[in-house]
Amino acid sequence: MPELADRLRLTVTRTARRLRQQGDPALSPTLAAALSTIERSGPLGPSELARIERVQRPTVTRVVTRLCEGGLVVRLPDERDRRAALLEVTPEGRRVLGALRRRKTAYLAERLERLKPEERELLARAGDLLERLLEDNEERAVLGPRSFAREPA
Repeated sequence: MPELADRLRLTVTRTARRLRQQGDPALSPTLAAALSTIERSGPLGPSELARIERVQRPTVTRVVTRLCEGGLVVRLPDERDRRAALLEVTPEGRRVLGALRRRKTAYLAERLERLKPEERELLARAGDLLERLLEDNEERAVLGPRSFAREPA
């Protein structure tokens, strides 16, 4: 079992690194992940974003500032608490995320085309198993099913 865990860890890490390399140089992986979370779960407050992303509130403050300065996110008044703000993705933020996702998907699709149909089917089944393996009951209870299966850009 440890050998399989080691191999999966290495493969998943390398895959994630390759996908990050397909990203927009102007949008760090941290910014892309936060933007994706705001799109998926927003509008939401900075504290909720910090909880979902599992980072400290000061980190989220810096990230949100950069996203707002880039025109990718706006702060909206929270009707329930006038002292607080909610974060929402702008049309430009949606455009950037869409382009980023298309680029990363194209990267994977190109490589998948090199495989035999039965190998692609095996990978599809493995993807389902990996999602199940990574399920965290606490995250599922808070975020709902499959929302933890991140698609940060």
